[in-house]
Amino acid sequence: MEFVGHPPSVWIGFTALIVVLLVLDLGVLNRKSHVLTTREAATWFGSLVALAMGFMAFLWIREGSGHALEFLTGYLIELSLSVDNLFVFILIFQYFAVPAALQPKVLKWGIFGALIMRAIMIAVGALMIDRFHWIIYVFGGILVVTGIRMLKSGAGHRVEPERNPLVRLMRKVLPFSKSYNGDKFFLRTRTRRLATPLLLVLLVVEWTDLVFAIDSIPAIFAVTKDPFIIYSSNVFAILGLRALFFLLAGMLDKFHYLQAGVALILTFVGLKMVFSGWVHPPIVVSLLMIVGILTTAILLSIAKNRRIAAT
Repeated sequence: MEFVGHPPSVWIGFTALIVVLLVLDLGVLNRKSHVLTTREAATWFGSLVALAMGFMAFLWIREGSGHALEFLTGYLIELSLSVDNLFVFILIFQYFAVPAALQPKVLKWGIFGALIMRAIMIAVGALMIDRFHWIIYVFGGILVVTGIRMLKSGAGHRVEPERNPLVRLMRKVLPFSKSYNGDKFFLRTRTRRLATPLLLVLLVVEWTDLVFAIDSIPAIFAVTKDPFIIYSSNVFAILGLRALFFLLAGMLDKFHYLQAGVALILTFVGLKMVFSGWVHPPIVVSLLMIVGILTTAILLSIAKNRRIAAT
């Protein structure tokens, strides 16, 4: 029996791998949330990238180059969008004045929430495209508009939690303490139970990931309609997000052209979806285009940093 084009053994094996990685990362190596050193972050992120490439090789051997290249393209799209997410996470932590020691716990629980939300959104997206094929053109149009807006807005990111509807709702529903209480989301006083600002930070992080997922999920549907390939590429990118945060947090402001690169990728995959009824470029073309955009953005950023350092 095949489950959406893949035998149950592939789904079960992948799920088991992810469970092991989560237990190893969050339950063993980082059971007590702490700020990862550059070496720890680089080692864990590098290990996850190696596993992702190993998984791509597995798909290539078992299912052919098509699924393997789709996975790699989706992984690169999600990874580039995840790096852009990190800018916003830093701004959120700065806005709420979250101590560095408390940030790992927010990122830790944020991973769990992101994995669940992505699974739901991918399932809904796949169902919608299967039932209403025309929705792919709507997704494509949304990505093109988003990409153009990002290009016009420049490199600036704004965080305004006070305008976030979820923040407003939670402040009405729950009583919050005025200060943090270690890494706890709730504290109990003599008279009542209070939520701490750390819970609010977690909710804003989850909301931000949801907003970014609205772009990233349709973007990968431009590459493949296979839910397994979409989810597996998302999962590998999300699992490396926490390590990537600590690895790049001190140098994110040096990626001057990253947002422009992400905007171009969104615009490209959006146009690919809009014209998918008439134009069917090989997956290799999409992969080369995305790699080319990311490489160009990085090289231009390095060149600008050198010019700044030289002045």
